[in-house]
Amino acid sequence: MSAIDSRELLKWCSIPVDQLDRHNPRVPFEVVETREEMGRKMAGELVEEVAKNNTLGRPTRAIIPCGPSCWYEPFGEMVNSGKVALRKLVVFHMDECLDWQGNLLPKGHPYNFRSAMERVFYGPIRPELAVPEQNCFWLTPATMETVRKEIWKEPIDITLGGWGQDGHIAYNQARREPYSQPTLEQIRESSIRIQYNNWDTVIALAQRTLGAAYQFSPPMSVTLGIKECLSAKKVRVYSDTGAWKQTAFRVALFSPPTAEYPMTLLQTHPDARVTATRDTATHVISLHPEWELL
Repeated sequence: MSAIDSRELLKWCSIPVDQLDRHNPRVPFEVVETREEMGRKMAGELVEEVAKNNTLGRPTRAIIPCGPSCWYEPFGEMVNSGKVALRKLVVFHMDECLDWQGNLLPKGHPYNFRSAMERVFYGPIRPELAVPEQNCFWLTPATMETVRKEIWKEPIDITLGGWGQDGHIAYNQARREPYSQPTLEQIRESSIRIQYNNWDTVIALAQRTLGAAYQFSPPMSVTLGIKECLSAKKVRVYSDTGAWKQTAFRVALFSPPTAEYPMTLLQTHPDARVTATRDTATHVISLHPEWELL
């Protein structure tokens, strides 16, 4: 049974996008016009953090996602044109997709996150500026305990991420298992783990990239927990995906924290912000006041 009251949800989804800030949102948010603008903002967050810490002579420790894709090109351009050295950047990759036996996907699979990140995040950076290989912590079933140990050695400066259709950050999904329903506090304290992906996540990934061929969508994943993601001094999440993310965005802004939408826990962080493109922030229900949904 849904933990969100349908009447409340309808109210939140019916708010015109330009009136969201008048309804007492529970977390700071920003709406940008285009995915290009969002990509520049997301890239700028990390570049500015690195540049600041470089000036202070200290490392930058960051948790980063595979996606949204719009920030990789501007990130490479900002780093290369500004000669921003990434030699002291320590990167913790937040998740990775797995097959039905919990093994890594083939390197050429579109949901092999490491292959994608090597190409679009690391690949464009000039060699003399690049992140040292030993500073890249890839999350896999074999590296879980190493990553767990390393991530808690020192504070994390920034977490960048997206969110899923059920408000998942990394792969911290709303758990669907009927016999294992974690509380909100357990979600808050969730840590690095291997898990099955929810059916709706499998379908959403298939629809987005695989022409709805769910047979090729990753059924499992390894992920940082909410505990790791929200341990950073700053948390910034972004989406340019449109309808797939519209409801989770509204819930994040207006619902009290709930295990049904883990990203509502951003409200408990002292420095979190949610950024969406106008297409993502504009809920389709708000465009149809004539609809009778209840």
